[in-house]
Amino acid sequence: MSPTDASALPFTGERFTPECVREIWYEHWHRYVFARRLAQGKRVLDVACGEGYGSAMLTDGAVEVVGVDIDAPSIAHARERYVRKNLRYEQGDATMLDFADASFDLVVCFETLEHLEAQERLLAGFARVLADDGLLVISSPDKHMYSEVSGFENEFHVRELYRDELLALVRPHFDAVRLYGQKLLFNSAIWALDAGGGACEAWTADRAGKSIAPNLNYEPLYFVAICAKRALPERLPALSLFGDRDESVYAHYNHEVRKNMNAGRRIAELESEIERLRAEAPGASAAEESAPRKPWWRRRKSSDA
Repeated sequence: MSPTDASALPFTGERFTPECVREIWYEHWHRYVFARRLAQGKRVLDVACGEGYGSAMLTDGAVEVVGVDIDAPSIAHARERYVRKNLRYEQGDATMLDFADASFDLVVCFETLEHLEAQERLLAGFARVLADDGLLVISSPDKHMYSEVSGFENEFHVRELYRDELLALVRPHFDAVRLYGQKLLFNSAIWALDAGGGACEAWTADRAGKSIAPNLNYEPLYFVAICAKRALPERLPALSLFGDRDESVYAHYNHEVRKNMNAGRRIAELESEIERLRAEAPGASAAEESAPRKPWWRRRKSSDA
């Protein structure tokens, strides 16, 4: 069954659906694409799987994928929409996982921590169901950038974390942790068209080009952590890039710019027409005709005075 064979779940803001577009689409899909290589040959648990699209993405090369979510309609939808031989969906509470100890090699849990108060119990459950050589891939928004700097309040978040709080939460259960930052960026990309190997490089500069620093020198909006009880896998990527070939975010940006430019031109035309009509109006005073006019955006209605 293809993803289009079942109707889409309505987007409420609490759970992502694959019909969402632009920024949120990039953010959510990239996390699962990032985790796919770690799922090869593994028994995988996708906790708080929501609509189910991510669990289905992880099935390629995995031995088994189990998606778990507390929401019964989401699980029913996932079972109808995504059918794979090595995939199943179960309804359950993320903080009370009903699986045997060491029954999975990989646990993924994206954008769930901040929705729960019982975060310590959640992490303890992950450590219990993971094999000793298993991995946890988990994400969470950075409270500083996501809420404080932006001034945005997400009604579905109950406990957002700073970087140090996230690390303090996972380290009692996982000896090895590698933390990544995630943020949607406008970048100029240069890549080898012959698909040759070689290291990746990244640079960040200020507007004037006076400060050029290696790596992506930004404050992340989200954290993604890969956690292991023993050792992390070798050759984890230092950089992961993801995009859509239609460049929907950039196309939307250009559309808005063109729309605003056209609106500005139209406003200027209307301003000119108003001035012409004022000058031609019977009884227009010489003083009114000669008085300088304020730009339209600085004028106030007489009732506002």
